[in-house]
Amino acid sequence: MTITTLLVANRGEIACRIFRTCRDLGVTTVAVYSDADADALHVREADLAVRLPGAAPADTYLRGELVVAAARAAGADAVHPGYGFLSENAAFAAAVQDAGLVWVGPPVKAIELMASKTRAKELMAGAGVPLLAPVDPATAGEVDLPLLLKAAAGGGGRGMRVVHELDALPGELLAAAAEAASAFGDGEVFAEPYVERGRHVEVQVMADAHDTVWALGTRDCSLQRRHQKVIEEAPAPGLDDALRTRLHEAAVAAARAVGYRGAGTVEFLVSAEGRPYFLEMNTRLQVEHPVTEAVFGLDLVALQLRVAEGEPLPSPEPPQPSGHAVEARLYAEDPARNWQPQTGALLTLEVPEGPGLRLDTGYTGGDTIGVHYDPMIAKVIAHAPTRTEAVRLLARALERARIHGPVTNRELLVRSLRHPDFAAARLDTGFYDRHLADLTAPGAGRDPATAALAATLAEAVRGPEAVRGAETVRPTRPAAPAPARFGAWRNVPSQPQRKRYRSEPDGTEHEVAYRTPRTGVPEPHETPGARVLTATPDHVTLEVDGVTRHFVVTAYADRVHVDAADASYTFTALPRFTDPATHTAPGSLLAPMPGTVVRLAEGLAAGVAVEAGQPLIWLEAMKMEHRILAPASGTLAALHAAPGHQVEVGALLAVVQEDPAATTPVPVPVPEETA
Repeated sequence: MTITTLLVANRGEIACRIFRTCRDLGVTTVAVYSDADADALHVREADLAVRLPGAAPADTYLRGELVVAAARAAGADAVHPGYGFLSENAAFAAAVQDAGLVWVGPPVKAIELMASKTRAKELMAGAGVPLLAPVDPATAGEVDLPLLLKAAAGGGGRGMRVVHELDALPGELLAAAAEAASAFGDGEVFAEPYVERGRHVEVQVMADAHDTVWALGTRDCSLQRRHQKVIEEAPAPGLDDALRTRLHEAAVAAARAVGYRGAGTVEFLVSAEGRPYFLEMNTRLQVEHPVTEAVFGLDLVALQLRVAEGEPLPSPEPPQPSGHAVEARLYAEDPARNWQPQTGALLTLEVPEGPGLRLDTGYTGGDTIGVHYDPMIAKVIAHAPTRTEAVRLLARALERARIHGPVTNRELLVRSLRHPDFAAARLDTGFYDRHLADLTAPGAGRDPATAALAATLAEAVRGPEAVRGAETVRPTRPAAPAPARFGAWRNVPSQPQRKRYRSEPDGTEHEVAYRTPRTGVPEPHETPGARVLTATPDHVTLEVDGVTRHFVVTAYADRVHVDAADASYTFTALPRFTDPATHTAPGSLLAPMPGTVVRLAEGLAAGVAVEAGQPLIWLEAMKMEHRILAPASGTLAALHAAPGHQVEVGALLAVVQEDPAATTPVPVPVPEETA
């Protein structure tokens, strides 16, 4: 059957990516969208779109019957599931086919066989695929430690725990089962040995209905946070030919064992000694598929459609690989604060274009990153003849990108790519456990004081009357300045003027002094070695200690973004006088982001005693669960949160009254992510 109209049962980046191939093939595209996604990029790019009433995934993208009804309403003849949501749901695949639609995915039976990691491992053992021996948690002893607990259904790090002490095993089992049940509707959890310093290596497979199975090389996905991938590359570096061959053969055996068709990924853990162990098979397209496409010169989505139409793969053997590709996932999150997800308006997203660079995204400047979905903004991919060249190209592209809005992991990505261990391909899943503190420390070579000076000079050129307007969506240029409103003080132009800024997200404050002489060109004051070469409302060129530096300055409300050739800076302009209303009572626990209160600590109520660091409130936001900790030992003076409550960022959840005689309080009550 020839596919003419395709509905993508997904959102964001993957929906946009599939639509791109459909446009190239002349296939009409259909989007589905929740109320929260009504103006999302994937909706704007689709030929047709169907609303799924509601905002939460459970009410929209996870409602298979609504998606099938949407396909019928739009006249689609095929459904592509993307990744996540219903992509590995056998019942949904069957429902699509029962409705007379083409399912762009593997056979229902293959999905069922691989859906449970425990059943999949039994099947792989029979196919001769190397496995880790399972451990029965009920009989586990010290010799079995450390253990890895994993959800039998689903993935993405949900329901996964590493256990280093036997005393912690019962509690971690309960927590893993609860999280798995919440995420996948299945609380089954199993245990296996935790391989320390192991590498996450996977093989992309593509199979047709004519007995052809391709093994499309390896990918290394070892750099992970919360058991979720951050940087991926192909081919996996540092593997000898014998190990590569073994991985390819095992992946093909796994695919044949379940009669696989379409695109799939067989994931392995490779020990420090070079022994591979089967982890799971993802019966869908992977987030990191672009690095394989770049190396093999293929369009995997086009091949998925071809196979779904019943056509054979173009040849019995895959094409020869060429070069090296690296992908970085750009997230709206703060790595220095336990990877805390961020929300808000993405005011600008500009990534350099050029040979070897690719951007896959579900956002453009002016879109909003909401609370309901994964915080990934985009994937940036670089392809070059060698690994060194690809890594260098990707790091520089990220460094030069203009990203204005919520805090992102952009700087972490750049530093990771340039870290000596990454450059030398010393890769394992503990990379961020060892290096996160260094990777998130104040950056060497960054100069926020000079960037703040550039921001001040740009504002001075706009005029002393400039007052920033409110943030707007989809801005093109900063809004025209509004008239100033003066109180009981005034600026005297002949005297040095002063501006104060707070660096984001680290909170460091900077004060800049400048004068505006009769020439009208502002000049730095109290900044030795700095000279203004040019200054406009959005571009400033400074000579600092004999080196010329260029800055692009963009202001939105009280936020100022300064982009230089080697770094980007975000400042909050501080008022001349402190606003007493900004202070909160000591011990106040505020919501770090919009979300839903999912549970409270047992027995938590006003008047009960709490210990410093004790988890009090669990908040769910952006597909992750966060623990709000007691900032000090004392008494819970007030409790404003309750399970099911929707809260906005900054909402007061509770107040802890510190006991002066108790232990030292926790320095900063940062919410701890538990996914």
